[in-house]
Amino acid sequence: MALLPDAGAQTSKWPVKPIRIVVTFPPGGLTDAYARMYAEQLTASLGVPAFVENKPGGGAIIGIDAVAKSPPDGYTLLMTTSGTVWQNRVLYTKLPYNLDKDLTPIAVFPSGPLVVGVSEKVPARNMREFIEFAKSNTTSMGTYAPGSYPHMVADQTNRNEGTKILSVHYRGESPMWVDVASGQVQIAIGSYQAFNTVAGRGVRPIGVTGPYRSPKLLDVPTLVEQGIPGTLVGLEGGLPLMAPAGTPEAVLKLLSNVVVEGANTERAAKLRETFAIPNKPKNLAETRREWARDVPVWIKVAVDLGVKLD
Repeated sequence: MALLPDAGAQTSKWPVKPIRIVVTFPPGGLTDAYARMYAEQLTASLGVPAFVENKPGGGAIIGIDAVAKSPPDGYTLLMTTSGTVWQNRVLYTKLPYNLDKDLTPIAVFPSGPLVVGVSEKVPARNMREFIEFAKSNTTSMGTYAPGSYPHMVADQTNRNEGTKILSVHYRGESPMWVDVASGQVQIAIGSYQAFNTVAGRGVRPIGVTGPYRSPKLLDVPTLVEQGIPGTLVGLEGGLPLMAPAGTPEAVLKLLSNVVVEGANTERAAKLRETFAIPNKPKNLAETRREWARDVPVWIKVAVDLGVKLD
């Protein structure tokens, strides 16, 4: 056990009780998979139970609020998607917490390129063909949460191309891809692993997001390579691990160390292989530097689009 300062500037042993990781999405997606792996690593490294509590709904607001209002003692953590803690501050007029003041990052687990998949009932083989299809057909984009990456892509496409793609929000990826496979929804964007459950069974890939191709879909070009305009399609998001602001620095460093060490385990390598993620999370100092660099870019994208969710 490490000796760490408590909120009263005294020293006490930490941890001495279970650690809860609140996930803002249902079981089954990448966020949940990372959180459960990290919980196992915390348990093994720190000697206390760590467990995942799924709190989906409300565009991730329910789960984020639960953590933001928790004591800053290192016993309640948050796992969510980057958009919900980067862009929600401008997507919503009012939030029950302040994303700049109430939470602090520990690490960002990379999500890798997201797959753009369409129903096999749609006669499009790339994103440009889908856009042309959407100009003359009623189409909908499945998203895993309001304000999420696919929601933003749909909105940006509508503004840039004059399409009227409707965003259909789901509580997580699994039901979203099921509806794409059945043809109820024409297109969606999500993690490789979730997409792969329906690949070739009603859904085909037409592109990937971010600055590089997916290691699992090397023949599928990025949206940037396809000439799709806009900063958004070239950005790579992630899955932030966060704690309430005011959590002792020594606790944050210890939690970060478990992330970095855990990333080198066989279990972590297999997870990244399954989800087609080539990169590892960074340490606390690097996470903070990248946070300061990337968050303003994502916020500007949201501001420029002018999307409001309330």
